[in-house]
Amino acid sequence: MTSSTTAGEAGHLSEAGHDVGANFQRTAPARAEAGVRTAEFDSVVHAQGVWRDDELHMAPVSGLMTAEILAHEPRPELRLARLSFEILGTLHFGPLTVTTRTVRPGRTIELVESTLAARGRDVLIARAWRLLTADTSDVAVTHDADLTPREECEPYPVMGERWPGGYIRSLQMRVAGDHSAGHGRCWSTTAVDMIAGEETVDLVRLMGMVDTANGVAAVLPNGPGGFAFPNVDLQVHLYREPVGPWLGYATTSNLGEDGIGVTSAVLHDERGAFGRSEQIQTVRRIPSGHD
Repeated sequence: MTSSTTAGEAGHLSEAGHDVGANFQRTAPARAEAGVRTAEFDSVVHAQGVWRDDELHMAPVSGLMTAEILAHEPRPELRLARLSFEILGTLHFGPLTVTTRTVRPGRTIELVESTLAARGRDVLIARAWRLLTADTSDVAVTHDADLTPREECEPYPVMGERWPGGYIRSLQMRVAGDHSAGHGRCWSTTAVDMIAGEETVDLVRLMGMVDTANGVAAVLPNGPGGFAFPNVDLQVHLYREPVGPWLGYATTSNLGEDGIGVTSAVLHDERGAFGRSEQIQTVRRIPSGHD
């Protein structure tokens, strides 16, 4: 689905914003008071969504939230083990406010919550479990299947041809030979930073692409006469901290009989599998001729 209003026409993106090479830019220094971190941003075209061109893609939004969670009262002995994102409303393109706090402090286990507000309304809540790390290298094991190495995959222009929006245009993608509808086998990366002028660490860069899993091997056609199938959540479990700029997807899509579907993915970096993601979808027909 597309809107008749573009991001530029909406007045949220200056011409300079096209050149910052990032998904978002800070509009004020982050501040912390009484255990709450507050940060303000403006959207850049590289974060533009696919269903409407005046909204944000969930992928870079989740990367932004991850960055703010990492910046909130960091504790080196703890690691992010799970990220849960609940979409409460439209992720409007434009000015954004992110507030982050610890809701369950602990010596070895901690729960952090981050809320995204747009146009004066909370539109997304992220929660992250931080767990104490320990050396278990002598017993570490991974049973998830390997993904075709990126070097053996081919460029994947079909992604950009099927899906509109500034975020999708910012991606480089490669696809394996066994990639098919409902059975995604591909890789993505981006040279776009998450926040203008700030280093994008590997975890933020990769978490800023995970939501793409919903569209890399969709089982339904999108656009007029097809279907809309946006996800209303994103759940990510990390049994190893990922490294590098490339994210690998081994996705499986399933669709029920009553308008609800799910995309599941085993996530990979260049060392192998490191976690899993789940996205529940609301599936709706788009009438022919719909604008």
